[in-house]
Amino acid sequence: MSQATDIRAGSPLQSVVSWLLRNHIWVFLALTVTVFSLASPYFLTVNNLGNILTQAAFIGILAIGMTMVMIDGEIDLSVGAVLALASALAIGLQDHMGVWPAVFLGLLSGAALGFLNGTLVALSGMHSFIVTLGGLIGIRGLVFVYSGENALMVPDFSYTEIPEIYLGPISLTAIIFFALAVLFQWVLSSTRHGRETYAVGDNIEAAHDAGINVRRHKIINFTICGTLAAVCGILLSMRLGTAEPNAGKIWELWTIIAVVLGGTRLQGGFGSMWMTIGGVLTLAVLRNGLRLLNTPNYVELMVMGAVLVLALVLDKLLNHGEVP
Repeated sequence: MSQATDIRAGSPLQSVVSWLLRNHIWVFLALTVTVFSLASPYFLTVNNLGNILTQAAFIGILAIGMTMVMIDGEIDLSVGAVLALASALAIGLQDHMGVWPAVFLGLLSGAALGFLNGTLVALSGMHSFIVTLGGLIGIRGLVFVYSGENALMVPDFSYTEIPEIYLGPISLTAIIFFALAVLFQWVLSSTRHGRETYAVGDNIEAAHDAGINVRRHKIINFTICGTLAAVCGILLSMRLGTAEPNAGKIWELWTIIAVVLGGTRLQGGFGSMWMTIGGVLTLAVLRNGLRLLNTPNYVELMVMGAVLVLALVLDKLLNHGEVP
């Protein structure tokens, strides 16, 4: 009788703890918003919230593709370099072929490099960390060669007016991010490809035995990741009007932090776009809030390092079944 009473007494608490752990990122986001809104009178202004969404959108678009790859149990360290190449091509080729053909070629470069990464991972058997690390170095070098180590300026500044479309305080860039997140959440939850993504990440041998073409599947997800990195680079070039050779440098790290903070397991087999959105917004709020408080750059890096450690601890808890 007492044991049953203990179970009943413990059940509500267990349910609350379970809910908090499953939705940890939204709890963390609410806490950060509360802290910075109290610390700075400028944080909760409409303009600043709109800026946070726009800033989040760039890492967010990268994070969507990274989520697809990481649920597969892989990783792509080359997204920042792919972003830079797409940005450079989208601006650098405008004098030769016009705006939209240049933009299309920039987008195509991302898809091609994602396809190449996926093919090397799938056919060579090498770990994606090594393959995409090589891609990061090689593609970044290619950007420096193409740009002559200088920033490329857009020839027609009407190109920069495209991302200035707003729906209230929400920029076109943020709208594109949320639209892509909804689309790929639907892919994960409602399509065969999405179900296979979880299956491959959870148990690759079982997925192969079930008839899933694992190689083709990984190539598709790496291609998606590369394409979205190119989308991010093109939107960044539109917003800035320039293409810097160092554009997107270390953005792959911010992206991985956001995705893992959202609960996607490094080992694969678990994650969602909704939780990735939470991770992206939390990271953007932290960076924005720290800058509003005029925090030195090294303090920001220390905070982000602590956030990464927190994300890895949560990943370990989730991966070892600590969350019911």
